[in-house]
Amino acid sequence: MSSPRAQPFPWEEAIGFGLGVLRLSPAAFWAMTPRELAYAIAAVTGRNGAPLDRASFDALMRRFPDGRKQ
Repeated sequence: MSSPRAQPFPWEEAIGFGLGVLRLSPAAFWAMTPRELAYAIAAVTGRNGAPLDRASFDALMRRFPDGRKQ
């Protein structure tokens, strides 16, 4: 079984998204880390991963309740 070939980084798409969609200045774009750019892209496109499962959501609700229960 052969290993998959690494794909080149999609600079054209990344720069276009950073400058065109995110409206970053060139200086701000080039100052970002790849992880910061990935998070910004995910936030805008909604690709933040899978939603919480029910158990995780229930745990979050217990930890941060909306109000006092009577």
